Amino acid sequence: MRKVSFFQSIHLKFVLVYVLLIIIAMQIIGVYFSRVLENELIENFQNSVRDRINLLSYSLEEEMTKVRDDEEDPSLEQEVYEILKGYTGTDISEVRVINMNEKIIGTSDPDKQIIVGQRTTDPIVKRSLVIRKIESAINIDRHSGNRIWVLATPIKSGGEMIGVILLTADIEAVYGQLRNINDIFANGTIIALTITAILGILLAQTITRPIADMRRQALAMAKGNFSRKVKVYGLDEIGQLALTFNNLTKKLQEAQASTEGERRKLASVLKYMTDGVIATDRRGRIILINEPAAELLNVSRETVLSQPITTLLGIEDDYSFEDLINEQESVILDFSTKNKPYILRANFSVIQKDTGLVNGLITVLHDITEQEKIDMERREFVANVSHELRTPLTTMRSYIEALAEGAWRDEEIAPRFLNVTQTETERMIRLVTDLLQLSKMDSKDYRFQKEIVNFTILFNRIIDRFEISKKQNVTFIRDLPNKTIFVEIDEDKMTQVLDNVISNAMKYSPEGGNITFKIQEEPKDIILSVRDQGVGIPKGQVNKIFERFYRVDKARTRQLGGTGLGLAIAKEMVEAHKGEIWAESKEGEGTTIYIKLPYERTNEDDWA
Repeated sequence: MRKVSFFQSIHLKFVLVYVLLIIIAMQIIGVYFSRVLENELIENFQNSVRDRINLLSYSLEEEMTKVRDDEEDPSLEQEVYEILKGYTGTDISEVRVINMNEKIIGTSDPDKQIIVGQRTTDPIVKRSLVIRKIESAINIDRHSGNRIWVLATPIKSGGEMIGVILLTADIEAVYGQLRNINDIFANGTIIALTITAILGILLAQTITRPIADMRRQALAMAKGNFSRKVKVYGLDEIGQLALTFNNLTKKLQEAQASTEGERRKLASVLKYMTDGVIATDRRGRIILINEPAAELLNVSRETVLSQPITTLLGIEDDYSFEDLINEQESVILDFSTKNKPYILRANFSVIQKDTGLVNGLITVLHDITEQEKIDMERREFVANVSHELRTPLTTMRSYIEALAEGAWRDEEIAPRFLNVTQTETERMIRLVTDLLQLSKMDSKDYRFQKEIVNFTILFNRIIDRFEISKKQNVTFIRDLPNKTIFVEIDEDKMTQVLDNVISNAMKYSPEGGNITFKIQEEPKDIILSVRDQGVGIPKGQVNKIFERFYRVDKARTRQLGGTGLGLAIAKEMVEAHKGEIWAESKEGEGTTIYIKLPYERTNEDDWA
């Protein structure tokens, strides 16, 4: 999981929100305080000036209404000047007196006495003369750039306006005081914010430390580590949350351990199952396949995931996923080729939730190739045995019926009929004997009586027996070593194998042909071969001659008295000796039967 940066952390957000709230509060308080303080200071300043102007107005009223008869008395302008010059100071810059004719009759500024007697051009004075009320304004001095307060106050006598007092006061000092107070307030705000930020950080740490611990624990849990615990700093809501988180961690650990145990059990079961198992999701796409299933279908587990089950099984043309959900019977999957049978059986089981909703499908695959092969061989075996027995029985029945109807009286026909009946009877006896022999070979309780035998002497003795009793013009050629070869075998059973092989070679050898017998030594085996010069076997049928009741030329085999089981019995016996038997043939050139037997080289001195 991506690491949370400092600028995205809840710690910083908490402190920022806390500080911003303090700043906003201080700003609101500061604006309100400054506005009220400014109004209060200006109002106090103006009130103090007005009080002084009221006294001045009373003095000027007396002078302006005074009757002057003596020419030696001071003029009105001189008297006004004497009154005004006492009103200048740090606050009041200039005081002027204007009569009703807009004529300046006095000013407190000694440098501006030249304007006395001139008409005023000040708009505020004219407005006051017109409306006969007090007029005031705060302006900016063009020379100093300071704020000045201009006040025009009417001079009244007996209710009648007789003039106007124009006062100019420097109010910049009031604003300077306000700036100083604001600076003090700003510095206090900065100090308060600093202290607040420190306290906010400490408070944020108190709140966010358990949250950060829970975050780290959540990250550890996401990685599968349930051993950590969140530290509980108190019993408040966050402390209770930490306790609940620890309990949740414990329960998740137990649930994860239980789930992991079940998963391992399921994985072990799936791994060691001999049957293939495939699981799908609710859309029929593969989400799980075990190794046996992948081997049975000859696919890679990685490539088939998310593939539709119908496509994997090769049944998309015959079945849909909904058909498989409703399928009650097994589905046979035939992957057989021309040279090799391969058949699977698929059983389907639906995965359903408690609500009945289908959540997927489980498919179990069984390899039934051998079972089908055994069933087919059993059916074929029964059919072959029935056929093999029916033919001689039908022949015997016909001849016996003929004898019963009177043919026994004919001295020429009766012996021939009896001879055929005897031949067919012997043939059935041989067939039953071979069947019993195969039955014994198939029995698990069948045991060989092995002993150490000089195979060279055994092979020569069997060849001698056939050479003495042969009725055909066939030449035996022996390519056998002149030394002793000791092999551990069951002599009777191996004699029966060689009898069957040599008998077949003699049956199919033409008059004047050769039969070659050979023994070849190898490091751990001996290979003996019997080669004839008969008609041979077609190329596609060479590997089938060891099957039960298989005949290349059925008519000729029955004519020669064969049961079709000789080479099958020979194969069973050779394989029981942990050996191999096979054939090589060219049609029209003859056939060679090879037998390989286990062999350990020994010195003749060991048997002296």
